[in-house]
Amino acid sequence: MSFYLTKLIIAGVGLGLAAGISLYTFWYAKGYSYLSNDPGSCANCHIMEQQYSGWLKSSHRSVATCNDCHTPQNFANKYFTKAWNGFWHSYYFTANNFHEPIMITERNRQIAEQSCRHCHQPIVDAIVSGGDTLHPSDMSCIRCHSSVGHPHLGD
Repeated sequence: MSFYLTKLIIAGVGLGLAAGISLYTFWYAKGYSYLSNDPGSCANCHIMEQQYSGWLKSSHRSVATCNDCHTPQNFANKYFTKAWNGFWHSYYFTANNFHEPIMITERNRQIAEQSCRHCHQPIVDAIVSGGDTLHPSDMSCIRCHSSVGHPHLGD
């Protein structure tokens, strides 16, 4: 057997193992469920149970899912954000290096803020056009209404 053939076989076995482990991890962690819009999939990981149970008790339960508030509105950015967050959640969970309760990042806070403004645009327009504030861009829905989507977290 030639040296190059041996290297090719070793590389093939390594790639096959990596692909197999990746597929098994994706299946075991129910990664496919994250492709859906089911809020229950967010609670696959125990670290999200508090957020999920809070959402179940929230006023938004009947009108919005996790994706409505925590992912951008357009398809590509939605799935990029899901992949980005899923990767980092998995990484920190696997490395056992996460803050509990989980904390929202600045990027995700901005996405949630834009989602509030998207769904409540008429109210936002009325507030901004009312002239009650000097700097409309400084206004934050989440600052004043932090407990709307997850009542227990804003207490």
